[in-house]
Amino acid sequence: MRHIDLIVVHCSATRCNQHFPVTALIRCHQDRFGFTGYHYYITRNGQVYQTRHEQLVGAHARGYNQHSLGVCYEGGLDRYGRPADTRTARQKRALLRLLKQLKAEHPQATIVGHRDLPGVNKACPCFDARKEYRF
Repeated sequence: MRHIDLIVVHCSATRCNQHFPVTALIRCHQDRFGFTGYHYYITRNGQVYQTRHEQLVGAHARGYNQHSLGVCYEGGLDRYGRPADTRTARQKRALLRLLKQLKAEHPQATIVGHRDLPGVNKACPCFDARKEYRF
């Protein structure tokens, strides 16, 4: 059983006015990694998909994948392609519910945004996940 001490929140880095369904995410990751890198994906309507088993190492945060889970929400860019918190109310509720569940299952885990990891020069997930999910 993998020891999980980090839950990393991501955005798909897709525009808020363009649909990026779970099938597109899976296809993108299959082409890039040969498997889906995130463990969970949340679409704009708040639907949560488990896209990788938690016991399998993901491909979402280089240097941290061995001991982390990756949670991604659809969006993260405004309609012009600039980083923005584009989470819908449904996504926010679903993300909160999922993170509380994961934290209960992995109480030692810290919740961070991808951008909070040392050496990461991205805006992802385009909001302060560390502050918002400090529980």
